[in-house]
Amino acid sequence: MFRDRRHAGEVLASELAGYRGQPDAVLLALPRGGVPVAAAIAQSLNLPLDVLPVHKIGAPMQPEYAVGAVASDGLVVLDEEAIAAMHISQADLDSIVAREQEELLRREREYRDGRPALALDGKVAILIDDGLATGYTMLVAVHAARRERAARVVVAVPVAPQETINRLRKEADEVVCAYVPPRLLAVGQFYENFGQVSDEEVRADLASNT
Repeated sequence: MFRDRRHAGEVLASELAGYRGQPDAVLLALPRGGVPVAAAIAQSLNLPLDVLPVHKIGAPMQPEYAVGAVASDGLVVLDEEAIAAMHISQADLDSIVAREQEELLRREREYRDGRPALALDGKVAILIDDGLATGYTMLVAVHAARRERAARVVVAVPVAPQETINRLRKEADEVVCAYVPPRLLAVGQFYENFGQVSDEEVRADLASNT
């Protein structure tokens, strides 16, 4: 059990100690929940921090159920089987993707506050979130980092189910997970404090760790 996201970041930092101070390594947080986790890691390991805005694509009638994910550059990863099983039309899907991408672009502008994105070309991109369930947001983040020519992509999270870890190991160069529970119903069940992270907190963490 993690006290909060910063405690989870401290735990993950010990697992990532081999990257401490490496000049070719950068931390990329999945906002918003991944930012305080990554901020604690950045402070511990002396690594630069940026965001990689991605968001799940929720089913039209069940928005909490992820049928894929989208990155701010328009990259999309879909669960084709779930989409077919739920009879989601292409028009509905296109509408959801367009809406989420617009929101991601807004967040990206707001969070960076005019700062340029960290260059990933030839870098070790360490992708951080506060936990994974299906893992689709992290999967699209891995693909987005590849598109930015990262030399190595590492996924690091406090908690995730084994099935999701196995899926990500096929896409990332390394997957680091502090705790793999026998059963995961929700990421928040492994935190004492799992309150929503505000945009203001994200901006403050990024400004103090870039």
